[in-house]
Amino acid sequence: MASVAAALKERGIAVSGSDQGIYPPMSNFLEERGIEARPFDEANLAHKPNLVVIGNAISRGNPEAEYVLEHNLAYCSLPELLRHRFLQGKRSLVVCGTHGKTTAASLLAWLLEHNGLNPSFLIGGIPNNLGQGARFTDSDWFVIEGDEYDTAFFDKRSKFVHYLPEAVVINNLEFDHADIFGSLAEIQTSFRRLINIVPRNGLLLANADDANLVPLLGIDHCPVRRFGLGDNSDDLASGLAFSESGSEFRLGNTTFRIPMIGELNVRNALAALLLARYTGLSDEQVQSGFDTFKGIQRRMEIRGETGGVTVIDDFAHHPTAIRETLKALDQRYPGRRVWAIFEPRSNTTRRNHFQAELAEALCLAKRVVVAEIARLEQVPEGERLDPARLMEDIRTAGTKADYLPTADEIVTHVTAQAEPGDILCVLSNGGFGNIHQKLLAALAERSTKEL
Repeated sequence: MASVAAALKERGIAVSGSDQGIYPPMSNFLEERGIEARPFDEANLAHKPNLVVIGNAISRGNPEAEYVLEHNLAYCSLPELLRHRFLQGKRSLVVCGTHGKTTAASLLAWLLEHNGLNPSFLIGGIPNNLGQGARFTDSDWFVIEGDEYDTAFFDKRSKFVHYLPEAVVINNLEFDHADIFGSLAEIQTSFRRLINIVPRNGLLLANADDANLVPLLGIDHCPVRRFGLGDNSDDLASGLAFSESGSEFRLGNTTFRIPMIGELNVRNALAALLLARYTGLSDEQVQSGFDTFKGIQRRMEIRGETGGVTVIDDFAHHPTAIRETLKALDQRYPGRRVWAIFEPRSNTTRRNHFQAELAEALCLAKRVVVAEIARLEQVPEGERLDPARLMEDIRTAGTKADYLPTADEIVTHVTAQAEPGDILCVLSNGGFGNIHQKLLAALAERSTKEL
């Protein structure tokens, strides 16, 4: 939403917004662009704006939503705005999947930008090369991250069904968003709706290795290509190799290098590569884009290093994403002690759906610290993640783990025990009490005292 607001302002449209809580990097992003974001209050709409865009986090009872309905103001969802104002007439490339869609979409947008195609894009993060998560241009190409979450309180379909796809990539499919979907089957149904609107002159690219995705691919209304690391792939990545500087893989007779670590990122790069080929880019042009890619904020982002301790910020919150992040860090920093500092904050991880899976994923770290469940009162008691059981399962597996409710308590605990060479990986899809900067400040203070 913030990125779209900035892109609209660039077009000369007066924009303001409201939210319950805004945190970096988006708060910094909005401030730099002179966009005011205020706490929810019906007074924010007293000037009767021409259009109110209602985000999917808004529900009935929100004072501004109620004001819109009571005063018959024009309103729509963000996906509706995109469809009718920006996507019509464009060649829409929709990047989907439970994990990695932000990275894959960012890579694709950069490959096109680096090679002069000047794409429009909407991405759920801020790619460092592009400096913003949304941009609207005169280019035919539009790269858009396809989120399966619901559209709005008045439209419970997944966002991506609004995106007029010409080509779609689905990188993986797992159960998530427990507040919206009741089962994996419901999520598969939502993806089927997306697949059903790919035109016959378009393309569906799908991960052939994902057992949850394979049943959706028996279609004949559009071309389908399967990619992956297994033998069932039409486009097979092989010869994977990892180093501290990145990853390497082969596609056919061509070797590609990316400045990112881990198998998940190889799949992300493979998806971006195949869509880039679809737009007409050569493999040489793709590799040039890979070479210059600078990553995404909050995706294994190094926030700083002090006293020999490195602090990393990562958005991972699903067990699979946590596992892949920790595996990648182990590959990037072999022999170094990795801490997993986890905030159960997403609508799924606050619940007990992944009680055992979270323990298994976090155990890949050498040390684990878990914070209190965010907004616990919103989760029915019988559905809540059990932190005590989580601690017990992690410790039983032989990993030292501590439950510390607040960011400040975690900072005190970790600062006292972190050693030079340690990697502190903060895992959260929220601001987490500005824990990253607090850790760096506390570590710097400790280093000063030790001198």
